[in-house]
Amino acid sequence: MEIRVLGCLIEKQRTTPDVYPLTLNALRLACNQATNRDPVVEYDEETIRVALAHLSRRGWARLASGPGSRVVKYRHLLDEAINVSHAESSLLAVLMLRGAQTPGELKQRTDRLHPFASLHEIDGVLDALIERELVARLPRRPGQKETRFEHLLSRDADAPREATVDGGDDRIGALEGRVAALEEALASLRREGGASAPPHALAVDSDQVAAVGDHEVDSGTAADDVEGAVARSQHVVADSSEDPV
Repeated sequence: MEIRVLGCLIEKQRTTPDVYPLTLNALRLACNQATNRDPVVEYDEETIRVALAHLSRRGWARLASGPGSRVVKYRHLLDEAINVSHAESSLLAVLMLRGAQTPGELKQRTDRLHPFASLHEIDGVLDALIERELVARLPRRPGQKETRFEHLLSRDADAPREATVDGGDDRIGALEGRVAALEEALASLRREGGASAPPHALAVDSDQVAAVGDHEVDSGTAADDVEGAVARSQHVVADSSEDPV
């Protein structure tokens, strides 16, 4: 969603400079256009606010309302943030808005943003962006004559979120493993005729793990609860192993 918002800010800066910077509503309409967009989306204003907040933290967009302005407006900062030319940012914007494309498609679709004189000029700009790892050349599909290109801006933008999700999954898996071990220890204790398990231990910890999976509680809290339950089970085992005489 950040990439769609960023692409729209660049596009509207070039095609409708009289209404740029954009209001939140104008940006919503630009993101949800049925033409010149792939895929077509249906973002609400809250989704766009979140995207703008992420872009602002990266230094790619900012609030642009003037003194005394009654309407909040936003502008992009991509040109300055990553030091790209007018031609380069135009190509990036079209790639952001319409996905992977051939040089011929890019020449046709960037005409409103930047007048490229020839396909040779497009190739030169793409080569420069590839060298900076901002664009990638895709392998040709079977039966395809022209090479397609895609932007790589979302690679860096998505990396922190992917790491967070993966880390959360690992944490949940570890918690589930601890609960399984606790259940096995208590089941073994019952089979051997030892003391019964604390009535609340398993229920609480299982709920904690389920809540972590739904992102309702902090995983650190759940981990502490599981570790406490494990400690309690070890204490039960120790007490039950003592000689009653």
